[in-house]
Amino acid sequence: MKVKISGLRGRGGAGFPTGMKWSFMNKPSDGRPKYLVVNADEGEPGTCKDREIMRHDPHKLIEGCLVAGRAMGARAAYIYIRGEFYNESSNLQVAINEAYKAGLIGKNACASGYDFDVFVARGAGAYICGEETALIESLEGKQGKPRLKPPFPADIGVFGCPTTVANVETVAVAPQICRRGGAWFASFGRERNSGTKLFNISGHVNTPCTVEEEMSIPLRELIERHAGGVRGGWDNLLGVIPGGSSTPIIPRHVCDEVLMDFDDLVRAETALGTAAVIVMDKSTDVIRAIARLVEFYKHESCGQCTPCREGVDWMDKMMWRFVRGEAAVSEIDMIWELSKQIEGHTICALGDGAAWPVQGLIRHFRPIMESRIAQYNKKNPAREP
Repeated sequence: MKVKISGLRGRGGAGFPTGMKWSFMNKPSDGRPKYLVVNADEGEPGTCKDREIMRHDPHKLIEGCLVAGRAMGARAAYIYIRGEFYNESSNLQVAINEAYKAGLIGKNACASGYDFDVFVARGAGAYICGEETALIESLEGKQGKPRLKPPFPADIGVFGCPTTVANVETVAVAPQICRRGGAWFASFGRERNSGTKLFNISGHVNTPCTVEEEMSIPLRELIERHAGGVRGGWDNLLGVIPGGSSTPIIPRHVCDEVLMDFDDLVRAETALGTAAVIVMDKSTDVIRAIARLVEFYKHESCGQCTPCREGVDWMDKMMWRFVRGEAAVSEIDMIWELSKQIEGHTICALGDGAAWPVQGLIRHFRPIMESRIAQYNKKNPAREP
């Protein structure tokens, strides 16, 4: 109930109301055990918040697992951690061992009569396993390929049992909400965008950092207060990717006023995502930057859906031609149409994540693309149109 009052929304990117998601598990038992799965895969480029919790304060996550697990009547928690996070997984396992030794988890956890185990499962570094059903498949020892929904994990999840998949930050903040009350958490930020949030600020700033701040803080204030401002001053800003690599880039004039929360960034035709702020100054080749992201999504596609497998491959080929200027102006509309045929036509959101950076580039930086093509044509006048 406190989590519902707090207005906490999932911190993994989708922003689904957490209290509501957890309540899906409180149906009459049919004899199957229930499980909590914590998504610690964190493969989104630019995102580095969950590893900070696991590296420096793993007990906060374990306590959160116990609170969330008890709220939904879960038998155990599986923390699925990205394979590259060696130090984080080591620290987490040490903390779990300490919690078992202190009687805080395991048989008769905290002397409450409730049995609750916590397990760490290390992935192999596949970005697609950050999607909840692909994560469940991987946890079961199968290929990390997303499942069709329905059935949703709350009905048939890991090992065929009711499961809730939650982000590390979402779970880790639950004990604080329980201690201080939902109203305290809801006092931060705007309505429907309440609480505090971990923001990662990287790229062309003077002091890149991960910082916990209030939701709905203006983007400009966030960068200037915590990251030392844009390299070369605010006037040197070209654009910002506000929520990890899959969210559309926004230009400087939008960055001047936009608030860092779910609703205001949607209004600005982008998204909060994981709140990984990637700052680009005017020295950036923005076309090349987006092309590199598309190449990443092409590499990480599981290949299950034709629009994603084939479409992102075509987008990758086209984007590198735009980098060189070796394209026709009409192809800008062609790649826009291609991105729209990928977006919303795949089992999971990886296709959307590949399409949105391209859409953001065309929406705000089309003149740069056209200028690059014109420069190439000027140097190569004999080229066929």
